[in-house]
Amino acid sequence: MTDRKLAVDLITFYHPGFWGVEDTAAVGALCERDPKAFWDRMLDAIAGSGVTGVECTFGPFSYQMALRAYGSVPAIRAELERRGLVMISGFLSGFDRHGDLEDPQVRAEICAKAVAYAEVLGALGGHALVAGLPMRRTRGEAPVQFVDLDLARPLARLLNEIGAAIAPHGIALALHTESHSVMCTARDVDLFMLLTDPLYVGLCPDSAHLTLSGADPVAVLARHRDRLVTSHWKDATGPMPLDVPVDETIHQRHQPYFQDLGAGCVDWPAWAALHRAPAYQGWNILEVDATPDPVRTITEGRRFVEDKLAEFMA
Repeated sequence: MTDRKLAVDLITFYHPGFWGVEDTAAVGALCERDPKAFWDRMLDAIAGSGVTGVECTFGPFSYQMALRAYGSVPAIRAELERRGLVMISGFLSGFDRHGDLEDPQVRAEICAKAVAYAEVLGALGGHALVAGLPMRRTRGEAPVQFVDLDLARPLARLLNEIGAAIAPHGIALALHTESHSVMCTARDVDLFMLLTDPLYVGLCPDSAHLTLSGADPVAVLARHRDRLVTSHWKDATGPMPLDVPVDETIHQRHQPYFQDLGAGCVDWPAWAALHRAPAYQGWNILEVDATPDPVRTITEGRRFVEDKLAEFMA
């Protein structure tokens, strides 16, 4: 295992403390004022942490904002390469905001958005589009939502279509196990892995989000290791109640449960062993959502993997 296969998701840089501003809205405003300075500072910080891969995400950390910062896809690639970095993947979510997923026009619109994303990732040397599925409704909220076959089938069909649409660009679709989403528990992962075609849809397990959902991330990954495309590595203190209100604050309420690698309850040797080469050749993405000192977090995470886990991955 070498650091060339370690990456960071840009959500790690969402904490206002790193940027010297008051809140996340101010982080976005800072980027709007001078996107190039914003992205230069962030890419310099990543390069200084010793990892070499970057996963873009939403908001000021999107590929669209990188285009505003540098002007073109070749210019983005040049800025990455001169720092020894590569854009390895991107995060896509918000399917439910488009409307009825059984509507062919809605599915076509979402596929077109995914293809545009994949074209950029492919040109930047990336390999994966990580999909965050819709969030659950709060338990007991009317009308009650059941994550069952009726809900999962149209979503799975859309995911198959996205996977097929982006494959010609060299990009694989990988489903993320977001806590309090429709794919967060061990059973949910089994359901969506069953309903999607392994030729077009893979898995991006998140060790911390699975832990928050009461699942054993090692057991989930072991069952679906053949679908592993890329993975998110972060630790967690333990399960979080699944019946809390699922609203616009849910992601902020996840954060106190997240920990740096080795500071929580994830069985890292067992997790690492499931990423053993040569069976797995993908990237391992280090992240802690919105940490005030992302360089320290990434650097210490990289050292933890290299010093404590390399023997399990060789």
